[in-house]
Amino acid sequence: MTDLNIAKRVNRMRRHDRVRAKVSGTAVRPRIAVFKSNQHVIAQAVDDVLHLTIASVTDAKKKGTKTERALAAGTALAKLLEAKKVKHAVFDAGGFKYHGRVQAVADGLRKGGIKI
Repeated sequence: MTDLNIAKRVNRMRRHDRVRAKVSGTAVRPRIAVFKSNQHVIAQAVDDVLHLTIASVTDAKKKGTKTERALAAGTALAKLLEAKKVKHAVFDAGGFKYHGRVQAVADGLRKGGIKI
């Protein structure tokens, strides 16, 4: 790994730590944590009080562009949360910029009826 890649990862983790200092999830209003790799997006709803993952999804088995798959993953997570009677959530972009695939996950959640 080059020094540039290490610096990018360290900077992302610093941004993530700043957000995590302020954002916390509960059972009623879980934190939606998003991670994106070069190929996939993973989103999970986390209860930080009990240290539990309530629901999680990935876009690995879906078809379409990466952004379309991220939107579908957000909608799928919204269905899982709705089944567990969760209506509200807080969004944690994981240190990533809020655009593109990260924004598509949030849009999918909103489309599925979760208020962020």
